[in-house]
Amino acid sequence: MEPAPGLLEQPQRTEAGSPQPEPTPWQALPVLSEQQAGDVELVLAYAAPILDKRQTSRLLKEVSALHPLPAQPHLKRVRPSRDASSPHALEMLLCLAGPASGPRSLAELLPRPAVDPRGLGQPFLVPVPARPPLTRSQFEEARAHWPTSFHEDKQVTSALAGRLFSTQERAAMQSHMERAVRAARWAAARGLRAVGAVVVDPASDHVLATAHDCSSTASPLLHAIMVCVDLVAHGQGRGTYDFAPFPACSFAPATVPYGVRAGAVRKLDTDEDGLPYVCTGYDLYVTREPCAMCAMALVHSRILRVFYGAPSPDGALGTRFRIHARPDLNHRFQVFRGVLEEQCLLLDPDT
Repeated sequence: MEPAPGLLEQPQRTEAGSPQPEPTPWQALPVLSEQQAGDVELVLAYAAPILDKRQTSRLLKEVSALHPLPAQPHLKRVRPSRDASSPHALEMLLCLAGPASGPRSLAELLPRPAVDPRGLGQPFLVPVPARPPLTRSQFEEARAHWPTSFHEDKQVTSALAGRLFSTQERAAMQSHMERAVRAARWAAARGLRAVGAVVVDPASDHVLATAHDCSSTASPLLHAIMVCVDLVAHGQGRGTYDFAPFPACSFAPATVPYGVRAGAVRKLDTDEDGLPYVCTGYDLYVTREPCAMCAMALVHSRILRVFYGAPSPDGALGTRFRIHARPDLNHRFQVFRGVLEEQCLLLDPDT
């Protein structure tokens, strides 16, 4: 099917006939997992001042042996004193406090002969980060409470700073989202919901499917994403629905055979017919944040990345849920929000 003539129209013009002003610059920001996006969780722990620095090495060895912290490998055992006027320069983390925290003596926390407490002062309670920080902002918050190690994911840091994609990649991303926006406008002009979606093979930048929302009382499941996935399946000789009544919904078969496509997993990531799952290795651009149904369809079809423009009150990729990052599902994918957000927000009044 060829795209409808109106799908590739020129940019809209104002009443005076001049082109519309350029949209506000956009950022493709990552939608992180709940663990990455959440605040730093703190737990109470016991620490004590080191009164004799010469005992530090021995105390560190003995305390670590008595009270290992296997679930908190990120916590450093020794930190400089926070009080510049303090007579002691260092403080040592002894152990987690547990639910029944309260004043405890060195004898209670460090029984002999496991630890010789010489060189330590009176224990005190201190909040420490319960889990390793996953982003730089979490790291900065965590180390404000206690010194913490941090193994930085440079890709996440670059994405959060808006530096992950090159100028060329951003131009391609904008082009694909503009195509989705045009599909949404075509649908709106015909009384359908103004949501558009595009599936792209990032290896070749080839557009495989363009779709808009086709749902109705008779076919309530045909959200734009569901249509897109089915169109991709049509391009593979599969597919279920007939989209002839919707000429703006189109597909173009992949230019590279599945057997030689980079990233096509033939053994562990194939459907019952021996082909890769429908969207293995593909990107999706959609004007509106997917609902739970569409998000789960993307999990099952093994999408690689999702880029959406506008958030949705019932969105399942960042607003209400983060289905793409759930560790209990057998597939996870990257999600980025904000591509042409300003334009996408104008399409659907529910966003």
